[in-house]
Amino acid sequence: MKLGTRKQSLAMTLGATLLALGTNLTACTARFNSNSLFEVNRYTTTLSVSEDSADIYFPIVSPSANAQFPIVLMLQGAFVDKADYANYASQVASYGFVVVVPNRLRTTLNPAGEEATGLIAEQQQVHEVLSDMVAENAKINSPIKGLVDTQSLGLLGHSLGALVAISATQEELCLPAICTAGYVKPPELKASITYAGAFGDSQTQTFFPIQNGDTPIGLIAGSLDGVGSPNNTQQTYNQVQNPPKVFIQVEGANHYSITNEDNLEREPNRPTLEQAVATETIARWSGLFLRAHLLNDRDALDYVYHTGDALDSNVSVISQKPPIPEPSAGLTLLAVGVMGVGWRRYRNFY
Repeated sequence: MKLGTRKQSLAMTLGATLLALGTNLTACTARFNSNSLFEVNRYTTTLSVSEDSADIYFPIVSPSANAQFPIVLMLQGAFVDKADYANYASQVASYGFVVVVPNRLRTTLNPAGEEATGLIAEQQQVHEVLSDMVAENAKINSPIKGLVDTQSLGLLGHSLGALVAISATQEELCLPAICTAGYVKPPELKASITYAGAFGDSQTQTFFPIQNGDTPIGLIAGSLDGVGSPNNTQQTYNQVQNPPKVFIQVEGANHYSITNEDNLEREPNRPTLEQAVATETIARWSGLFLRAHLLNDRDALDYVYHTGDALDSNVSVISQKPPIPEPSAGLTLLAVGVMGVGWRRYRNFY
């Protein structure tokens, strides 16, 4: 893929800096492997608090390791079954997370008074899944007994689920049909990164300020999204009030590049990036963003905010970075350091 002017500039600057330091990009980045870290297992259960059916993906580790992994809640797109996220969720889990993908089946009225029944994510799932995972972590026969860090939560979301996840990072603005009255952002919520979502009115192109407090937000979009619009996602990025924040565009991906298969009925555009490659790309950036902010992983932080844009030819990235860590991240860090609305009105955001 041909690099844009900004990416060419970054690559040239990086190359020149490394040359001046008497080394090369390959030698520096060899210290950090952006690939998955764990083998993953999966099981399906009925969650005890929400009573939702859920698929749970978790890293395989030795019982003697005494490892615990943060919770990551995946909020589904409208009418998309949890099973359709199997490839994506398992790849995110491989970065060191217990990923929960529930089916939230419900009936709701939108502000226009229209009734809808189906798989529709909502804000209260955040608190419910926190309670569900405390219970699951304590069950004697649970495959993840003792494996869950119940004090740390990250959010993923697709389409409508992305809108829910963005809403869950704040308390000031609640949108119809997806929010819970009296919602309070839990202290366990440490970061949110979503795909194909936006936060605003698609008809008037009005995008709402996102008062995310100290919760980092990542937004990923496909350049060929024909259901929403990557521009809407980027405009949402502009409205995130508090960095760190990042916008990642995946070139050649469409609205359903996050799912196991493309959706020929609901998406008019066909992707040019192979489905497996697109899903891996979205999952890798999601997993590393969550590692950066849930696990304070400096190498992941460096990849997301500094080196990844130049290293991954399938993406373009804009960001406002957190403070640069101490120099322990090594020479690579030194080199790169030298970067009342109805559902119809939200249809492009689903």
